[in-house]
Amino acid sequence: MGFVEDTLAAPRPDELASVDLPRRLHYHPSPDSWQDEVVYFLLVDRFSDGAESTRPPLDRTRLADARPDQANGEPWRWDSWASSGSDRYQGGTLSGVTSKLDYLQGLGVTTVWLSPVFRQRGHLDTYHGYGVQDFLDVDPRFGTREDLVELVTQAHQRGLRVLLDVIFNHSGANWLYPGGELKPAYTSGQYAFGDWRGDEGQPIPAIVSREDGAWPGEFSDPNRYTRAGTGSLDASKFPDVDDAEFRRTDFEDLRDFALGAPGTLSLLARAYMYWIALTDCDGFRIDTVKHVSYEQARNFCGAIKEFATNLGKRDFFLVAEVPDDDFANRYLNAVGRNLNAALDISAGRLALRDLSRGLSDPARYFSSFDVGSAPLGSHRNLGDKLMSVLDDHDHVYGEKLRFAVGAANDHEATAATAVQLLTLGIPCLYYGTEQGFAGPEAAEQRWLPGWGGHDRYLREAMFGPRSPRASGRVGVPGLGAGNGLDHQLPGFGPFGTAGAHCFDADYPLYRRIAAITGVRGGFPVLRSGRQYVRPVSIFGESFGQARSGELFGWSRVLVDEEALCVVNPNGSASRGADVLVDAQLNPPGSAFTVIMNTAEAAGVAGASHPVGSQLPVRRAASGAAYLEIRDVSPSEAVVLVNRP
Repeated sequence: MGFVEDTLAAPRPDELASVDLPRRLHYHPSPDSWQDEVVYFLLVDRFSDGAESTRPPLDRTRLADARPDQANGEPWRWDSWASSGSDRYQGGTLSGVTSKLDYLQGLGVTTVWLSPVFRQRGHLDTYHGYGVQDFLDVDPRFGTREDLVELVTQAHQRGLRVLLDVIFNHSGANWLYPGGELKPAYTSGQYAFGDWRGDEGQPIPAIVSREDGAWPGEFSDPNRYTRAGTGSLDASKFPDVDDAEFRRTDFEDLRDFALGAPGTLSLLARAYMYWIALTDCDGFRIDTVKHVSYEQARNFCGAIKEFATNLGKRDFFLVAEVPDDDFANRYLNAVGRNLNAALDISAGRLALRDLSRGLSDPARYFSSFDVGSAPLGSHRNLGDKLMSVLDDHDHVYGEKLRFAVGAANDHEATAATAVQLLTLGIPCLYYGTEQGFAGPEAAEQRWLPGWGGHDRYLREAMFGPRSPRASGRVGVPGLGAGNGLDHQLPGFGPFGTAGAHCFDADYPLYRRIAAITGVRGGFPVLRSGRQYVRPVSIFGESFGQARSGELFGWSRVLVDEEALCVVNPNGSASRGADVLVDAQLNPPGSAFTVIMNTAEAAGVAGASHPVGSQLPVRRAASGAAYLEIRDVSPSEAVVLVNRP
């Protein structure tokens, strides 16, 4: 048998030393360019349990019908729904994700990014996955190692790729400081080690079972941890040095690894090599990179890249979470070719949001690609060094609310995803965006604790569970009795509901986004072409920069092909303009053909500029070439090409 078969036939290894990693075998290859991919980020716990057939699709016109009475017969309570979303696993699984690969492929997704799937502490409800207890096992609430291997296998058979979310800055809350303290004050020195935590979080003198302490066995050495207590994570308060507080502190109660201790970094890299070899995954999103030193990031990424290359994955994708443009630029420079990209989750995300809502003019967003002024420097201008994000599970900057909250219409995200998908960068969609997730109606939001300031409102369960998992070990398959659910709380379903799912491939916003991904996939110019924001003229004015809330356009150019992308960011009124195109590429008598119209894709009757129609290239007195774009409906996008 091979490595995968042998590994799955045995219990998960207790020690990394016992793992004999493979080399020079045939694994799924990397793509020619990650800029060709459309990434979709999902929280495994909040996406699908694979049992949607047992629940109805959500009727968005009758949300109150999907707010059942409580188990005790009392009416629906918003604080119970909010508590469920904040404090409980909802029941999503890896096999559930596998069951939705056709849904994702229909949307035009090519790469699926999974939230961390590694084993968490059984007594804690760290559904997000970032509090790892066992780095060599899958959390049983998500499934098994076999389920993860099967997910990647099924994805590859469909031509999809899979990214795993990994953490090498910290582990879970697997031990206590002296005196049983969980979060003592930060020290520039080092605390003595206290006790490991047992199956219910209690202090224990030694690790006995897999529910105790941290695994694999190499991580049961107290010297693997910084042991500096809980300080500030705000990098702006400290010098950018290796031993700065923001790099040594625990991440709240998640234990900081002493990456400078001999062997620690190598052990963590080896743990993730194990997952590459076992699952055949295609890349990693790396968590909390700003909280490790540049050298540690470079060494970790280099080790992972080298191992993957030896398995035939010559461009194993590594994207870093660095929530600060300046720091992202520094890490991209420091790590170099061994770090593919950084998440564009700081100023770029806010600029994308405001442009797409008609709140800012295009210059703010498009100037960030300019050499010399871009926040991410030449890396952003290259396009393959940033992953564009509209929504995610954190929203480190700005309100912790999805883009669709307070939207002017039910498809405003069309404008934003068109910009994401058709400008430079590697686009990343967040689960639920295609279904317009926006939380409860505005009239109900006043009842929600922490609305706008808490991560939970970014994390509805798309599959609409009726009830969440029971808290702690009772909710862990194989540990708790019964079905492991807490029937006293409602599930944290979409739009403030429980018991109805939102997997609707006919939903107009899903269809609009699928149209954008489809045209992007069909025309290399939209993925690899040079990018130029275009001057516009409204009502015969001189050509100039587009204004906030008015139609704007940009071109992608590849050799002699030009694609013009136009978006109406106005959420309530149609807009039009004359938009410049390249006069040399489009001589007199030329025409552009419409290849994508989001309104038409959604079934809107009478949409202007239908697919297949042509617009002649007109000439201004100055000789400038332009197209007359008219009556683009609110929040819609149109793409035209000169070489269909």
